[in-house]
This record gives sequence, C-alpha cells and structure tokens, in this order.
Amino acid sequence: MTRRAAGRAGGRQVLFGALVTVVGGLLGVPAASAAPGDTGRVIGSSADRPLELTLDRLEPRTVTPGAAVEVTATLRNESTETYEDLEVRLQRGEVLTSRGRLAADLARPGDHTAATTPFLGVSPDELEPGEEVSFTYPSTADALQLTADGVYPLLVNVNGTRSDGVTERVAELSTHLVVQPAVPATRTGVTWLWPITDRPHRDATGAFTDDALAAQVAEGGRLDRVLETVEQLPRTTAPTPAATEPVVPVTLAVDPALLEELSAMAAGPYLVTGQEGTGTADAAGLLERLRRLAADHDVVALPYADADADALVAAGRPDALLRTLPGEGTARQPSTADGALVPAPAAAGPAGETGAGAAIVEEVLGVEPRTDLAWPAGGTVDETTLATLVAGGISTVALAEDGLTDGSRAVGDDGDPAAARGDLTTDGGPVTALVADGELAEAVEAAVLQPGASRLVEQRYLAELAALHAQQADGVGSTVLVAPPRWVDPDPDTVAAMMTDTYTQPWLVPLSVAAAADGPAADVGELTGTDPDVRLPAATVAGIVETSRVRDDFAAAVVGDADEALAGYDAAIARAASAQWRREPEVFPSVVTDLQGTVARLREQVTLVSPADGTYTLASSDAPLVLTVRNDLPFAVDVRLDLQTRSNVGLATEDIGVQTLGPESLTTVEVPADVQQSGGFTVTARLTTPAGGPLGEPVQLQVRSTAYGPITLAITLGAAALLALLFLRRAVRFVLRRRRGEPVPTADGAAGLPPTRSPV
Repeated sequence: MTRRAAGRAGGRQVLFGALVTVVGGLLGVPAASAAPGDTGRVIGSSADRPLELTLDRLEPRTVTPGAAVEVTATLRNESTETYEDLEVRLQRGEVLTSRGRLAADLARPGDHTAATTPFLGVSPDELEPGEEVSFTYPSTADALQLTADGVYPLLVNVNGTRSDGVTERVAELSTHLVVQPAVPATRTGVTWLWPITDRPHRDATGAFTDDALAAQVAEGGRLDRVLETVEQLPRTTAPTPAATEPVVPVTLAVDPALLEELSAMAAGPYLVTGQEGTGTADAAGLLERLRRLAADHDVVALPYADADADALVAAGRPDALLRTLPGEGTARQPSTADGALVPAPAAAGPAGETGAGAAIVEEVLGVEPRTDLAWPAGGTVDETTLATLVAGGISTVALAEDGLTDGSRAVGDDGDPAAARGDLTTDGGPVTALVADGELAEAVEAAVLQPGASRLVEQRYLAELAALHAQQADGVGSTVLVAPPRWVDPDPDTVAAMMTDTYTQPWLVPLSVAAAADGPAADVGELTGTDPDVRLPAATVAGIVETSRVRDDFAAAVVGDADEALAGYDAAIARAASAQWRREPEVFPSVVTDLQGTVARLREQVTLVSPADGTYTLASSDAPLVLTVRNDLPFAVDVRLDLQTRSNVGLATEDIGVQTLGPESLTTVEVPADVQQSGGFTVTARLTTPAGGPLGEPVQLQVRSTAYGPITLAITLGAAALLALLFLRRAVRFVLRRRRGEPVPTADGAAGLPPTRSPV
C-alpha cells in the first residue's frame, strides 16, 4: 500500500493532520475520548482533554536493544478545574516497517496496546487552573518490548482525578520511537537543498517599492533564521590542516535578484519611495554571513527573480525564460546609487560566456555557482518548459514527487528502497531528475518557531526516515532529497538538529546533491506537468508577453550588444514574472502594469524634435526637409523615418533607409523632398525601429513652400509668352505703318488720358 493509497490526500493535508496528532495538546488537536485508564485507540481532538501536554525531551533519538528511554514533558492546566492524583505512563503500538504502514497509522492511528509501562505519579500531583508542572518518565527498550527494528507509535498518557472524584485521561501526546541497530549493514543517504529566496522588492525601474526585506534580514527575521539554520551545523576537521568543515553538506539555492537587492541595501543609503531604507547594516551583515556559508557549501544559482518558467513558456515566450537562466541569461539590474534603473551602454560584442545570474553570484558571494541544475517553483514542470531549460544549459532538474507520474517510487512509496535520482529523456538529450520527498519537506516547513513543537517535529522526520530505512534491501541503501518550499520559515534549532541527525545517527549518512545525482536511479515515469491554476494567471501574463515583444523589437534596433544594453529591462520582466507572485495574486496585476509602463517609456527616449513654431519653410522645389531626432539612451540605435502628407498631395519624399543615432545625441536628418505646389500643407512624421515598432510620438509639421510648382510655373510662363506676343504684334503694326507712310495715331485729347497700364 502506498502512502497515497493510505489516505495521503494532497500530501500536505495528511502530513499536517499527522503533525496535529504528533504535536498533541501543543497545537490543540490530537485526541480521542477514552475511559479512565483506558488503553484503547487515541484519536480525536485535544479539546476533549482538559490539560495540555508538551514534549520537552525524548531520548535517545535512535533506540538500540537494552537502551534507556526517557521522556520529559510539561503538563499545563488551561481549564477552570483542579486535578489531583496525576499519573503518567507510556504505551506503544505495533512496529511499522514501511512508509506505507507509517502513513496508514498516521491517517488512522492504531491501538497503543502492544506494550504499556506502569503508571508513575507526577509531583506535585495536584494542578490548579493556570499552573503547570514538568515531569520525566524513565523507561527502557526492554520495558517497552522494543525487540525489532522499525518505527513504534508511542503514546504518553496522563490520568487525573477531578474535584468530583471522577478519574479520566486528562492529557495525551503521540509520537514515534525509532529502533535501529547500533551498526547497520546499510545507511540511508539524506541530501539537503536549501532555498535562499524572497519575493522581489523592486519595481520595473529597479527602485525599491517597500522596505520589507529589512525586516527579513534583521535579527530574528526569516532570512536571518534561514542562514542561522545552516550556521548551527557542527563542524569537523577538514582535509586541510587546521581547517574545519560542516559535518552536513547543504546545497544553497540562491536567487541572483535577491543578492542584487541585498547588495544595493548594504551599499547604502538606499531609497524606498523617497525615504531612506533601514536595512543597510543588517543586509551587509547577512551578506557577509552568506559569503562564509557559500565558502563551505555548494551554491546553485536559480533563475533571476525565480521566474515562473511554466507561465512564460505557456505564454509563448521561452526566450524570456532563457534570459533569466543563470548560465546563459542576460537579466541583471544596472542601477544608480538610489537603486533606479539606468540603461547600460551597449558593448561592441558579446559580454562573455558567463551568464548574468552566475556573474552576480560570483561578484557578491565570491564563489562560482552551479548553473546546470534547475529547481522549478512548486516542484513541477511542463515538458515544453523542460525542453527550454535544457536548451539553456540545464542537465539536472529537482522536482517534487508529484511532478512525475511514478515519483512515488523514488521516495519509497512502493515498499522498495528510495532512490532520489531518476532519468528523463527530452528532445535535447537526457536529463537527471532529483526527486524531493514531499513528507520530509513538509516536516521541515512545519518546524516553525512554536514553543515545545521542535522535538516532536524532529521525531516525526526521523520516523519517516526510519520507515524508509526499514524497507531497504540487503546491501542497497536508500537516498532521499529534502527540499523545503521556497518560503520556508524555520526554527533554526529544530531544522539544524534535523540536518545534524543525518550525521549523528549511525543508520543515516549526509550526501551532497552531486552524490545523490550519481546514486542509484528509480523508474520515475514521465512529467505530470504543472496545473494551469497553479502557475501565474495567463490573462495577466499577457501583459508580460506584450512587454517582452516590445523588448525584442527594440533589441533589433540597438547597435552593439542588445542583451547588455537591455539587461535591466530583462531583469524587470523577470521580476514581474517571478513565481513568488503565485502567493500574492492580488499584487501581481499591479506589478505587470508597472512593467508595461516602464517598457513603454523606453520607446519614448528616442523621438523626433518638433520645430519651435511647428512650421518648416522650403525655399525651392527640391529643397530637403531637415528634421532633428533625439536619442536619450546611452547606446546607439537604428531608426527609420516615415513622412506622410494628407492625401499624399503637395510633397513627395524619398525613403532614406535606416539611420543610426549616436548615444545621447541630437541628430539632424535630411529627407530629399519634391514640392509639387506652393503654399502650406500638413506633414506627419513618425519614427520607428527597423522592424516598424513606434518610437516616441508622431509629430505633425506645417510645411510652407515659396517655390513654384509645375502648374503655377506653366501658367506664369504662358501669361508671359502671351504678353510678349501682344507687344510683338503692336511693334509689327507700327513698323508697317511707317513704311506705308501712314500717320502714327495720336492721342485724342477728348478721349482723356491714356490708361496707366496695358489692358492686357
């Protein structure tokens, strides 16, 4: 029977149901009604129990034959009644030797009647309302009849007498005992993949939108505790003399965008909506701690801003995903001291072989990260997305067990040894799949700062591993991957203890991610894909698609290395597409709207300059139209100029082709023109990229011509010719009269003065 068959509805629900039973009265949920001293089933709600019981200590973590077993707990009376004659005993159930049986027991606990120990009195034996008392119950493996290896359900049962003389079970607490040989034949390997991520805290321009990250990195903040967890690992002598190294290798999965934000804060001062941010000192301290951890542990660079890979590929923008990948991507944030985006100058050629994400990690942490391992948010990935990742240099992918059709085999659900590795085939070649154990990951997620919960959560984690260890074949050890959710909010003491257990327990062994990838493989089937309802909503992602297309159109106009020049816009697109927005769907639309506005303003930085009075005057029919174009960007761009007159009457212009504008320049462009008539007419000028994308705003110009057009010139010449003919006619007639001796006509005085100008 698999854990799913045993009732693991959706994974997390059953785990937390189990932890409810495990944590008992602490979380206010395990329980069952039982008669006084009854040793029957214990299921139900702690609301049925008037007193609360918290586990303080349970030793040893692994019980061997003849070992002493000691339970220390605190009993608290939150009721309004006084209880006397308090006494406690231990009860255990049948041994569990597989994960399937453990899951079935957690879903429906069995009777804790296989063995019981005598009741021992609690001192003092009276507890009034509001009081609490701690007690220790000593026992042995022999008294509990722990004779076989495996996992044993354990119940701590407290009875008491009410003021009316009725004796009842007043408190209970459930956990598990792990029994293993002192020298096991094989060991179970445990690998840790530890996320160091957070949601983006900067807008599309790169300016900080809030100072929430300051609280995260301050003492006691979430990121402070994420680092403290790994810092607490014990150290042992390293191969190098006088050096030490952590006893447990932990692979740190780091978001380059988060490193950039922390670096901007640490450089200080940084602005948050016009006010100086408060996290400079804490960010600097946290980065220094992270550098020390990175020197001791392997580092994996996540995609920039932990972009939602499936959402981008499903929207038809695999290129946008590729630009976020650490090994070959371009996304990074060039910025000024106040964190605002400034477009970078375009390099003459490719920036180099190192991707932007990897370069950020190297610059900030001083280590070369691994860039061939992808860990999709949520642990699932679509087939087309995986093909895109492979094209971007990915050869290993970390997935949740539910991300594969037979992922349960990798975590031992079928009763066979667990194998964290699986092999997948893609069009781009073979891919190694590392399968994360969902129950272990959620146990880590449950290890929060909750007083009294730590030891129970750790014991639940050990019980899962012990059940896996119990189903190993001779000589074949199991391997598991623990990869908690991105937003893990740990209790450092608890999770550090869980990590350390893999070193201190003789039946466990810590493994690196690389070692797990080289270990035995399970048949994990095929990808299940990502539920469309889980990834970022397509309707809003459409805005990211639009801006990505604008970016590509503009990139074709950049002279030089467009990826270098537009790296900040690639970073803005990645931040808007961050998978972290899955948890804040109400914020996501405003993030995309901000991105659209920022990318639109990129086009506005290359535009035509209107004449002061809006009018151009052309002195001749073939005088060129002279226009001024402004480029405010720090790199050269290629543009095209389009001129149109209303109804295409009055002016004909030539296509001058692609024009190159220098960086941060004003450029004069002469457009050959042919004026077909004099007078004034309107010309609309538009600037575009070579592919036709609009730049700036269209400009309407009033063009006035004082030159003669063909028709006007023809009329004028015709009139001049006619006038010349008339004068010639009069001259001929005058000459003829003279030759014939005819008198020359004189003016008639009575007719008045002659006209002042010719009647013609």
